[in-house]
Amino acid sequence: MEELLRTTDVTLVGFATALLRAEDIDCFELDVHMSVLEGSVGALPRRLMVARRDAFRARAILRDNGVDIGP
Repeated sequence: MEELLRTTDVTLVGFATALLRAEDIDCFELDVHMSVLEGSVGALPRRLMVARRDAFRARAILRDNGVDIGP
């Protein structure tokens, strides 16, 4: 699996997930339940992962839709 996105913005993760699933790309969100440890402050980022075979296409989809995924 490859990391596509790391952010504390839960709406961005939801938007990116919706874009990828609309294109039949399976994605998985990590660190969702870290709020138990951090006290629901939202300081710990969530990560969005995809299979290595889908990473190139997933990055292109996110970039085309204005999602900043870094370098």
